[in-house]
Amino acid sequence: MPDYPAQYKNPGPEVKLRTKRGYPRLGATPDETGTNFAIFSRNATSVVLELYQNYYDVTPSHRFVLDPVKNKTGDIWHIYVYGVGHGQYYGWRIDGPYDPINGKRFNKNKLLIDPYAKAITTFFDWDDPAVYGYDPNSPMQDLSFSTLDSATSMIKSIVIDDSKYDWGDDRQLHIPWNETIIYEMHVRLFTISPTSKVKFPGTFLGIIEKLDHLKELGVTTIELMPIFEFNLNSNPNVNPFTGERLKDVWGYNPLNFFAVTGNYSVGLKLGEQVFLFKDFVKELHRHGFEVILDVVYNHTGEGSEKGPTLCFRGIDNEIYYMLNPTNKRYYLNYSGCGNTLNCNHPVVKEMIIDSLRYWATEMHVDGFRFDLASVLGRTPDGRWIGDLSLLKDIAEDPIVGKLKLIAEGWDAAGGYHLGQFPEGWAEWNGKYRDCVRRFIRGDNGVIQELMLRIAGSPDLYYNRKPHASINFITCHDGFTMRDLVSYNQKHNEANGEGNKDGADENFSYNWGVEGDTDDPEIIRIRKQQVKNFFAILMVSHGTPMILMGDEMFRTQYGNNNAYCQDNETTWLDWTLKEKHRDIFDFVKKMIHFRKSHPALKRECFYQRYDKFGNLITDITWHGVNPFEPDLSYFSHSIAFMISGFDPVKGETIDDDIYVILNQWKEPLNFVLPPIHGKRWYRVVDTSKPYPSDFLDTPEPVAGHYLAQPHSTVILITK
Repeated sequence: MPDYPAQYKNPGPEVKLRTKRGYPRLGATPDETGTNFAIFSRNATSVVLELYQNYYDVTPSHRFVLDPVKNKTGDIWHIYVYGVGHGQYYGWRIDGPYDPINGKRFNKNKLLIDPYAKAITTFFDWDDPAVYGYDPNSPMQDLSFSTLDSATSMIKSIVIDDSKYDWGDDRQLHIPWNETIIYEMHVRLFTISPTSKVKFPGTFLGIIEKLDHLKELGVTTIELMPIFEFNLNSNPNVNPFTGERLKDVWGYNPLNFFAVTGNYSVGLKLGEQVFLFKDFVKELHRHGFEVILDVVYNHTGEGSEKGPTLCFRGIDNEIYYMLNPTNKRYYLNYSGCGNTLNCNHPVVKEMIIDSLRYWATEMHVDGFRFDLASVLGRTPDGRWIGDLSLLKDIAEDPIVGKLKLIAEGWDAAGGYHLGQFPEGWAEWNGKYRDCVRRFIRGDNGVIQELMLRIAGSPDLYYNRKPHASINFITCHDGFTMRDLVSYNQKHNEANGEGNKDGADENFSYNWGVEGDTDDPEIIRIRKQQVKNFFAILMVSHGTPMILMGDEMFRTQYGNNNAYCQDNETTWLDWTLKEKHRDIFDFVKKMIHFRKSHPALKRECFYQRYDKFGNLITDITWHGVNPFEPDLSYFSHSIAFMISGFDPVKGETIDDDIYVILNQWKEPLNFVLPPIHGKRWYRVVDTSKPYPSDFLDTPEPVAGHYLAQPHSTVILITK
């Protein structure tokens, strides 16, 4: 086990601590003699630092009232305390006007988290009235004022000294985009099921115990759903079937942006999760996996005006949040979670950049996926400014801009800016997801758009590169791949919101019956369509992403918004890997197929001319006859050939690859494009029974191929 800093013996009240002025470096910065504490607040009238000997103490061991002249530089309050270091518990109290109508919500009775704290305790009870800045029982609601001391809630910040951690030779891997295959997972849900048979279920260590699975699958990059500290018990809803209080399992309600959650670690000491996460990243790098974090900078876990006062609301509410300009009592809610972070305010913008740099430099992560990233491109009054926003600053940052940056290009208030992000950003391609789903479902009028999506969506990313399109069929948000072919409607009743939550339009189809069935024909067509999804995904231009468990036919029983379910609904059942070995093997082989064919990994969009100006298309489109694609409204099939000749390099780099996509209800006989001096060989036919669906030794075919209904066929030349 690595040598972590010794847990500091926090001084008790009998120990007199010396202080000095300190300096305006935000957060808690320990050194050999003590710790500098600093916090921003522009509108505060008084700032107090409190130290606690134990996380559960109600009374501080030491209390320092900061002098607004001596202990303040600009809008940053600071003090240096001798004799305290790693493991010290602390919090801030900030006083000022309490005037919610005008956006001010200071309350000195609330012990506040340091926004820059690298670890925090999260034992507090969400229902405890002490954590609210107002009296929840008052008829005035959030216009009332609470005098309860929230130190009783046990929520404290922790001083962390991570300067001495030995990274050895570890570095970010910088796997090229065209070699990247992303696997989105949730740390807890990946191994918490007893079927995982790991020693440390639901933790970072549990993932390490399953690296052989990820290696066998062939993915390169692990995208972790949020790992910033959050409160698992902040969901007030109840499961109507069991009466159990639901959870905030996914963790999309961060309490700050620097602290890794302790929910996924097995460390016995508070704060140790910081070093366990470093160990985790180092180990994944050692095995060749990148680590991308799903980061939430668009809102915080403090919620609406009726939420608790834990951090930003009590530090400087009108700076950190977007407020309704006509009534500053209320928050603009572009996130759909009650509040919106004021991302393009200079102070907030700097905090987000500082956070990203921390995760890049101190935690060695390889990149970030930004939840509801269009919020980061909005002005305080909600206008989209794209190239003039924080998004541009992130992409051009000398540290963060060198990593993988992935945007979710929409938000919960109707902002949809797909394809409009600055250079340097990749984006979850929601249009790819919807188009492929509609094609597999059998919708009319999708063929021409499908051609664009398969070709890397040049209509969206023409001023960037194909890898900017993160192609996906499923993600954490929505149906799993199995549910996409098993349900016509969402089934979210267990979420306690009357089945009103989650997307109504999923472009799904159940193929005969809603939900699970024993009918072998329905099971056959469902699995065939799942294979079609994966085959299309792996031959499409761009960066593929798959969802945890889809490789083993995982179901959430029709729940398309399972953020609150911490049970068998969301736990990955590892027995499915053998039960559905046909699906796993197919996905594994399709990933290998993509990785082994350079023609599928071009770094530029498909070209029409070679470097000498000669007409030579490296992708051609076909129908049942060569070069005659059926682009009509009622067409349900398309074929294409990707040339093994690279016109940019001016040389042959691969076999020619020919793909047939037939979602028509009858077989179609495709005449194959003529090739000189070679033959076509069949690799994939999703209509064939396992293991003939993917041939390890391709078999030759004649000059035509009969594609069965709802099938995908892949041929190569030899």
